[in-house]
This record gives sequence, structure tokens and C-alpha cells, in this order.
Amino acid sequence: MNGIRIRGEVAPGFEGMRHAFAACLADEPADPGAQLAVHLEGRRVVDLWTDGPVVGDTVTGDSLMGVYSSTKGATALTVALLVQEGVLDLDRRVADHWPAFAAEGKRDVTIRQVLSHQAGVPGVDGGLTPAELADDTLAAGRVAAQRPYWEPGTAYGYHSFTFGAILNEVVRAATGETLQRVYERRVRAPRALDVYLGLPEREGKRVVATLPWLSTPAQEAALAANRPDADGVPGVSYNLNATPPMDYVAYANSRETRANGPSSGGAVASARGLASLYSAAVFGLDGEPPLLTSATLAEFTRLHTPGADLVTGVEGRFALGFEHKRSQYPFLGDRAFGHCGMGGSEAFADPATGVVYAYTRRRMPFGFTATENRCLTAAVLRCLS
Repeated sequence: MNGIRIRGEVAPGFEGMRHAFAACLADEPADPGAQLAVHLEGRRVVDLWTDGPVVGDTVTGDSLMGVYSSTKGATALTVALLVQEGVLDLDRRVADHWPAFAAEGKRDVTIRQVLSHQAGVPGVDGGLTPAELADDTLAAGRVAAQRPYWEPGTAYGYHSFTFGAILNEVVRAATGETLQRVYERRVRAPRALDVYLGLPEREGKRVVATLPWLSTPAQEAALAANRPDADGVPGVSYNLNATPPMDYVAYANSRETRANGPSSGGAVASARGLASLYSAAVFGLDGEPPLLTSATLAEFTRLHTPGADLVTGVEGRFALGFEHKRSQYPFLGDRAFGHCGMGGSEAFADPATGVVYAYTRRRMPFGFTATENRCLTAAVLRCLS
């Protein structure tokens, strides 16, 4: 098992998850330093991790790490709360809140279209700089001036780094606070959730650095041969058109990224924290009612994007802000929702089964895809049966 040691606890009925966790990581070239947390109707039933040994630095169940686009789940939940309370209207234009966004043919883009990745600005010409990637306000200035890459509302494509920058401007105009601040005050702090959009300095000692993937020269050559064109829509979304080239490991490990918590991909979290976030949204924590009403859940988990994503090619990918998880995991319910992250993280809730699943890893999976999530999700559902 490549020296992988499984730590933590499972509830009765979920004993098989300990073996499944080890088996799903058996093909890894080294221990990825992973965490797995599962809730059932708001109750934690799986809390496992692997040591992920690095000299002087190991992963525990309490460790925090960069989770890339799993951040978008916290961002979408914050927006959903504001829509639920009538502070935001999904079908109101972004430019009504943020007039600068109307430039270059974006005047009629709605908040709903931004949440479902239909706004046409998945990136910017020339790419975003490291400073812009780490700061929603700086990124927003570039997005406001950008001409859309397709006519907004006619197609959809994953807005990797611009999604949160746009929503932050909308939230700030509507509330007088940044999205990060609203999330901290309304969602994270009252529940002590280990999902931070802006990491306090006092929590820095709990963070483990993201590590690059391990690969062979042949694997690297194959990956390079299939690299998207930097100026095509996928390359623009993944910021491959930037100078200097995008460094995803440096992005997650940047002090500025962690401190600012950019709302597209800058969260620092644990699997425990991500699972508790989704449980709070759907089932409630510690006797509290769920954050989202059934009506809000119905709207935000409804598929909004039939057809293929112009960036990823995935069919039927997005609800509102959240990924429509049945497109990735066909054995889940039709209203399963959540968000994955480039570093291999994954988090979702499935109201049909009562399952909340969260996974993190500190070492990048080769090619950015953590195939073990499908294996682990299927194992959780086997435990239910």
C-alpha cells in the first residue's frame, strides 16, 4: 500500500470505509496526505486520514490545506443565502450592482448566468497575474474590461478564476461587505467551520503545503502533448495564457492567496470542515435548522446547463454555483450538489441519500484528476446498503 497508514474513526456500519480508503489509494506512487469525512443526515460517520509523511510535517485530521475550486461551494452557499433573504435577485443584471461590468457587451449578463458559468468571461486576454489571482478586487478590474469570449447566455464554460471575482463585486454592492466577510460572519464563524475564505494568521500552523504531483518523463510528455491551446477558451479559463505561466502549486501555497481567500479557488479547509459546511446547508448542525430552505435548495440544485461545457467538455455540469454531481457520479440523486477542486478535493451533499462527502489531499494528483473520489463515493453508498 505504498506505506499508506489509515488513521481516524468510523461509525458502526461504515467499517468498510477504512479498507476502501486504503484500496482506492493503492495505485498512488506515494501517500498523498489525504483526509476523508462523511456525514449521514448531519451526523459524522467517517473521519479518516493518511499521514502523508514529509520531513517535519505530517497530515492529521485537523490539518488545513488549499482546496482550489471546492472554494466555490462556500461562495455559492453565501450567494444562496442572500438570494433566499431577498438581498439578491438571480435574474437581476450584474451591471445593476456593478456598472463597470457592462463594458464590452456584458450589460445584460445576470447573476443567474454568472452562477451557471454562462457569462462568457471565463478568463481575460493575457491572463491574470499572481497578484490578481490572489485578490478578487484586482481580478474584477480585469474582468470588467474584458470582451466576452462568446455571447453571454448562449453557452456555458467553466469560469475557473473569474467566477468569484464577479460575485464578490455584486455582494459588496448589495451588502456593503465583501463576499468573504459575509461568509465569515454568517456561515463560518457561528459554526466554527474549518473552511476559510481568508485564513487568520493564528491558524497558519495548521496548514500543510500543497505538493506537486509525482510522474514519469513519459507521463509528462503525454500531458504536454494534450495541453490546451493557451489562447483557446479552455486555456483562458485555466489561466494558461498568463505570463509568467500559471503555477498552480505556488497559487495554493501563496501567503496572499491564503490571507485573502479569493472566492473562486483560494479557500483553506479540511475534509471535516467541508463536510460540516454542506451538512449545515442541508441538514443543520448541532440542532440548528439548515441554512437553506427547501425552496432555495430546489432552485440552486436544479440543472441549469444542459449540453457540453466549452472548457471541460463535461455534459450537464452546473446547477447554480454548485456542480450538478450526478453528471460525475451517476449513482447519486438528481439533486446532489457540491464542487470539486483541482488539487483533488471534492465535497458534496446528496439530499436523496442523506450523505455528505468531503475529501482533501495535499499532493496534487497527476493531471489534476483525483480518480479515487469515484471509488470512495461508491464505497460510501455500499455501506448504506
